[in-house]
Amino acid sequence: MPLPLPCKILFLLAFIAALAPICHASVGDELPEFRSCVKACVRRDCNVVSPTPLPLHLRLLWWDCPSECDYICQREITRFRVENGESIEQFHGKWPFYRFLGIQEPFSVIFSVLNGLQFYHGLRLIKKEFHSSYPSRPIFIFGAYLGMLAWFFSAVFHTRDSIPTERLDYFGAGALVLFNLFYAPIVIFRPFNRTQLSVSGSERKFAPWVYAWGLICITAYAAHVYFLQFVRWDYTYNMAANVVVGMCQNVLWLYYTITRYDRERKPWAIWPAAIVLWVTCAMSLELLDFPPVFDALDAHALWHAATIMPIMWMYRFLIREAKDELYGKRLKM
Repeated sequence: MPLPLPCKILFLLAFIAALAPICHASVGDELPEFRSCVKACVRRDCNVVSPTPLPLHLRLLWWDCPSECDYICQREITRFRVENGESIEQFHGKWPFYRFLGIQEPFSVIFSVLNGLQFYHGLRLIKKEFHSSYPSRPIFIFGAYLGMLAWFFSAVFHTRDSIPTERLDYFGAGALVLFNLFYAPIVIFRPFNRTQLSVSGSERKFAPWVYAWGLICITAYAAHVYFLQFVRWDYTYNMAANVVVGMCQNVLWLYYTITRYDRERKPWAIWPAAIVLWVTCAMSLELLDFPPVFDALDAHALWHAATIMPIMWMYRFLIREAKDELYGKRLKM
């Protein structure tokens, strides 16, 4: 039995991520007291003859003795610095969160799961509301699966930070951002070649430029992954690439709102611009990188929380816009 496409994507990205090299350090990693703490802990608890056993739930989440020592020392050094009025520093590119049942960033995991559930609900709406003859239906279904996959990668990464899980998170997010840019002009410009109209819906094919546009997006994504994985892992470049792609789709949706609302005065035509404004404001949370409140809730987790509502809002818009396009054309016929 052949594997479904989302599973093939999962295995391919997992294979690529497994080839990842070791990377990044933070200020906390270089603290002499942290290094001494880890070294002493490993010498004491991780000897080959009688290592200190870890609980099953930690081992299931890929914790081992050295990583446990690393976590314990992060917590101890951070507590000592706070008690002495010193700043909280990051370790290995992350804040020293309080671990819950082996989960490194509980709130980010919860919000990632909730984002994924929004895509699941969106998938159900698409299958329910869109007739099988509607040409964009397969695209939206694929996007829903891609969204669930990307947020699954996010939840895994925030559960247990490692080089492969980080790669999966970044590659999944990049794929989702680029897919959002891919389908925006399809919704906005309606590139359908109508050949027949029936009660069940219109049988249409996409205009040739849609296939060329899809090939461009696939090629760009492949080049993006190749560069990060096999040329240089560059956080600045990755962030810049995602921001540029996101800004391009924002411009397209603003164009849609301005032209469509000005022409037809339909209230729901404003929704894309409102979503763009919402997400743009939410992105400011990523710029406010502060130590986690109660050692658990940081700006990145809040950013994930802020993206939950716009997902379902966007699906409601897509359904409303598609029905308007389909039934509006019928009435004119």
